[in-house]
Amino acid sequence: MLLRGTQVVEDADGVQHTTTRPVSALCRCHRSATKPWCDGTHKLLPDKLRP
Repeated sequence: MLLRGTQVVEDADGVQHTTTRPVSALCRCHRSATKPWCDGTHKLLPDKLRP
């Protein structure tokens, strides 16, 4: 999922994450080192584990 402009995302634990980038991507593979943001880790996963 892509977010545009300044956004605040609240995770399941109630922690708020803010981004001010023009475009930000949320992680869907659950393996990002920068959760909740996508860091491209999904590109390294085998096809069957990709979102």
